[in-house]
Parts: sequence; C-alpha cells; structure tokens
Amino acid sequence: MPESITFRSLLVFIASMTGLFCIFLYVLFQARFLLIGPQIVLHQEPALLHNERQIFLSGTAYNITHIWLNGRQIFTDAEGNFTEALILENGYTIATLRAEDRYGREARITKQLVYIPASFVTHTN
Repeated sequence: MPESITFRSLLVFIASMTGLFCIFLYVLFQARFLLIGPQIVLHQEPALLHNERQIFLSGTAYNITHIWLNGRQIFTDAEGNFTEALILENGYTIATLRAEDRYGREARITKQLVYIPASFVTHTN
C-alpha cells in the first residue's frame, strides 16, 4: 500500500521546487550578458559633414573582448568606455567600429563622414 503524502513532505517538495526555480532564475540573470552578446553604444552620433580633419568617436562597449576602429585595435577603460581620434580624408570616409566577444559574435557600427575643408566652404560663398 502506498504511503500517504504528509503535509511535511508536501512542504519539503514545494520548498525544494521553489529553491530550484530561484537558482534557475539566478543563473539566467547572470547569463544575460552571454545571451545578449557584444554591444557598442556611441555617446554622440557624429555628423555627416565636418570641416575639421580630426574628429573623436567616443562610446561604451559592453560584453566584448576586442574592439577595432577601421581594423586597428583600440582599447577601453575598466567600464568599457573608449575615445578615439579619427583623421578624415578629403571627401568621403567610412568609419567602422567592430567589437567581438569571447564566442566570436560581432557587433558593428558603420558611419559615413564627409570632410569639406573650411577654406573650400568660404571660397564657394
């Protein structure tokens, strides 16, 4: 004859299931960065037209192991912040920020920039 389920055994079962569910939620919460993958956020979007040759790209990178600007590795501080100078060529330039996490997943931001010298603007007016 099967044993009857006692109130105490029911409480132990519910408590253990609740504990396992809490552990599962905690593991899922801690794994959120692994699930999201690498991210790049620019602090200020660069304008399309520039009349100065040197501009600065700054932002924050999350969940990364490496980050590159136009194929050149750049570095972040402990919080993931970066600021990098970019020299614009005459006319059209493409700036590409690419970040990678430890699993090889990538995040990429591409910005199109146009350099028009200030002397060119004043001569055409």
